[in-house]
Amino acid sequence: MFGTKFEFMMGGEIAAYAAKAAGAKIMFGYPITPTTEILETWAKFAGEKSQLKFVQTEDETSAGFGVIGAILAGVKAFTTSAGPGHVLLQDPISMAEAMRLPFVVIIGQRGGPSTGQVIYSQQEVNLACFGGNGEGLRQVYAPSNLQELYDLTILAFQNAWRYRFPTIVLADGYLLKAKGKVNLKKSRVNYPTISVLGDEKKIVNLANTFNMEEDLNAVLEKNIHEYKEKSKEIVSFETHNLRNAKELIIAFGSVASACQQALEMLKKAGKNYALFRPITLRPLASKTLNNLLPRFKKIIFIESSAGQLEKLVKGAIDVKIETENIRKPAMAIMAQEIYERLK
Repeated sequence: MFGTKFEFMMGGEIAAYAAKAAGAKIMFGYPITPTTEILETWAKFAGEKSQLKFVQTEDETSAGFGVIGAILAGVKAFTTSAGPGHVLLQDPISMAEAMRLPFVVIIGQRGGPSTGQVIYSQQEVNLACFGGNGEGLRQVYAPSNLQELYDLTILAFQNAWRYRFPTIVLADGYLLKAKGKVNLKKSRVNYPTISVLGDEKKIVNLANTFNMEEDLNAVLEKNIHEYKEKSKEIVSFETHNLRNAKELIIAFGSVASACQQALEMLKKAGKNYALFRPITLRPLASKTLNNLLPRFKKIIFIESSAGQLEKLVKGAIDVKIETENIRKPAMAIMAQEIYERLK
């Protein structure tokens, strides 16, 4: 299956193959649309190979703490979820953040509030980046096509174990349900796992509860400092058509793919727009944006939420600039629609 040959697969299957290529050994999960195909594909792997394991838990909270247990033993583990399940995962993700554990979760965003609809949304940005009681010391990757879903899922495992911060692949229902060609190439680098608990003969105390405010503050200050330092290596983004444009579109994920198509259509119509696509929503490329924005007269935020991406970006920039937005909470935004709005 691995090599240079392209395979025609569904997004959920692709994510499972990526986890396998990244060296994952066990998945804990609870079925929920639109991520169930990841669970089903991994369960098939586990049935075929005894070294791979699958545990269906009673809920997403249990799945998250199962992942933590495996990580403490030095086993690459992961889970998947969406919407209300993503909410339940915030407790174990917050613990992983506090304890600097390489927790990996693949999220398929779906419409809210609460259960909402099971198809598509970009409404889980706040939850992925800053959910739980912590400081948002996480890595959040946002793929925009099927090949990126594969590549960024592998990268998520590598960087989770390399930098020791919880890592989220923030996909969506359209991406996970879509079928297309993908190159299932093997990962060249699999960051080594270690037993977090260390030598069995030694007692290791990984504190998640602190009696004194000063003790917790000291740990947080250290983690925040390290996160800022490592962010320089983690941060990732993509730009298009910067040279001749005066207005900058900012979008991520599936919507960014539609924006790229719209840019080509607008260019043919004599209209030049630039595109900035954050690949990592957390950490965000704030330094790059601050250097980039003075050349533009306006930012246009395009997203399938009521402004979660816009809020994230505005909180990270210092430049005063005019803004506009195209918002459709829990609905797809197609290239033709973007073209009609901007031409």
